[in-house]
Amino acid sequence: MRIPVEDASGYPGQADRWLAPASAEEAAALLREASAAGIAVTPSGAGTGITGGRCPAGGWVLSLEKFLRLEAGPETALAGAGVLLKDVQAAAARHGRFYAPDPTEWTASIGGNIATNASGSRSFRYGSTRRHVRAVTAALMDGTVRTFRRGERLDFDYEPLPAPATTKNTAGYFLPPGAEWVDLFCGSEGTLGIVLEAELELTKQPASVLSGVVFFPDDEAALAAVETWRGVPRLNMLEYMDEPSLVFLRGPYGGEIPRPARACLMIEQELDGLPGEPLDEWVERLEAAGALEDSWFGETARDRERFRAFRHTLPELVNARVRQNGCQKLSSDFAVPLARNGEMLAYYRETLGRRFPGKFTIYGHIGDAHVHVNVLSESQAGFEAGKEWMNEAAAQAVALGGTVSAEHGLGKRKRHFLPLMFTPAQIEAMRAVKRRLDPLWLLSPGNLFPDPFVTC
Repeated sequence: MRIPVEDASGYPGQADRWLAPASAEEAAALLREASAAGIAVTPSGAGTGITGGRCPAGGWVLSLEKFLRLEAGPETALAGAGVLLKDVQAAAARHGRFYAPDPTEWTASIGGNIATNASGSRSFRYGSTRRHVRAVTAALMDGTVRTFRRGERLDFDYEPLPAPATTKNTAGYFLPPGAEWVDLFCGSEGTLGIVLEAELELTKQPASVLSGVVFFPDDEAALAAVETWRGVPRLNMLEYMDEPSLVFLRGPYGGEIPRPARACLMIEQELDGLPGEPLDEWVERLEAAGALEDSWFGETARDRERFRAFRHTLPELVNARVRQNGCQKLSSDFAVPLARNGEMLAYYRETLGRRFPGKFTIYGHIGDAHVHVNVLSESQAGFEAGKEWMNEAAAQAVALGGTVSAEHGLGKRKRHFLPLMFTPAQIEAMRAVKRRLDPLWLLSPGNLFPDPFVTC
């Protein structure tokens, strides 16, 4: 009897066995056994992914739930793949530090964050997971366990691949000239090896931080402010919510959101060592941008947590609506070069407003020209129409020089986007790397590529 497996999107999978090794030696032995028997193995983290990455079509699931070692110091943290992001942050805080990648889902595991090269709201300043990983220990399909440290380059020949002109990208393998092992594993979606443990770089917690939720009377004023505020010094975060997003949030937040608000931007700025009067400068910025006077600002950790909860409540509400509608979640993860941000948003507003009026939200990392579109399907026909729109929007992002996945990966649900970004020859270069580390194509089959014998 097969075991049902899902992720946060509801993508369905089935496993013949669910295995939870407690050590690197045990994980390696299981991979040797699977390799000898020709059994597919799919690693699993906390199940918070939204692309079906951990959901197999048979074979074994190898859960990292028992890899819970966590040792934090003043500079780095050593974290097992099963350790949750929130626990890393708590351990870092005890040393006056924080882990810079800030994905929305704090119950995601570190192994899952590495697999997808996750980022989040502070990626505007700090970038993605890849930038903050110093070493990874991984079990390979041949049953060996290796630790790769920052600076160790790939020890085999490969064809370098181009990267889009975006600030974030996690579509396909990261293979620039002089590629490093750590960078390759980040974003490889469990297809090259199973990350068991990682050394993470921690960042000093600033003494003073200013956070804000800035409300605007219309979208145009908010988007104009984005282009102006990108150059604000030490800005950690520049996030966006459209009017439908605020409609969702008016439920739990009631009258706290100004009645005239039709869009908002969330900002966070480190104040340590900044000259002048940062608060006065923000008053001037808000006035110049036409922002509403009753926007929210604060300088305490309590304020930051309140604003974080405000932001993170939105995807929870959207997910609840998706479950209520009885359809799988349809969400985009596209990003474009900063200079094309306005064009992509105009495309979103025009096509979504015409085809899905009242049934979509746009929010996310606008500082990186990376917002998430959610199409809220209410029927199978609506779901199919939403999928068609997602395919068209992916092609539009690529046409503008962008990526089809900026932080969530492609998994199984979105693997058909890969040929929009890369030529058949470039995808074959990725396949060649996979065959070198997983010649029998047993590790996470179906992620990124349909199977070893289908050409794109």
